[in-house]
Amino acid sequence: MKRHATAIWKGALADGTGTITTQSGALDQHGYSFKARFEDESGRSGTNPEELLAAAHAGCFAMQLSHFLAENGTPAEALNAKAVVSVEQEGGGFAITKSAITLEAKVPGVDESTFGDLAAKAKEGCPVSKALGAIEVTLDAKLV
Repeated sequence: MKRHATAIWKGALADGTGTITTQSGALDQHGYSFKARFEDESGRSGTNPEELLAAAHAGCFAMQLSHFLAENGTPAEALNAKAVVSVEQEGGGFAITKSAITLEAKVPGVDESTFGDLAAKAKEGCPVSKALGAIEVTLDAKLV
């Protein structure tokens, strides 16, 4: 299986602009820019690679955990996963340093210990977590 996305960039870094298009069409020439990436903490001026990475990580983790919970005989009613990707200045440039997952889960019939074990297993086992092996990945999971 292969998936793809295309990025088109025009201009210099600080004043240029780009568009991202995904294979699925979920993003179709969606704008991104230096401002969207490094200056606009509200996230309103367009997407950026870190936001897309956070979306991929949250989605991958939730899917992986749903599988483990179903295998356990305790399928999830709802998994609300959020990933926050941190970008910090490092050595004259920037580096992605962390992805912090928080999860609120409604899972009838599962005990806290089993839930914690399965959530940790999903954090380690989801393909995006594996791809992020060079950075710190944390998890704060709770049943609601």
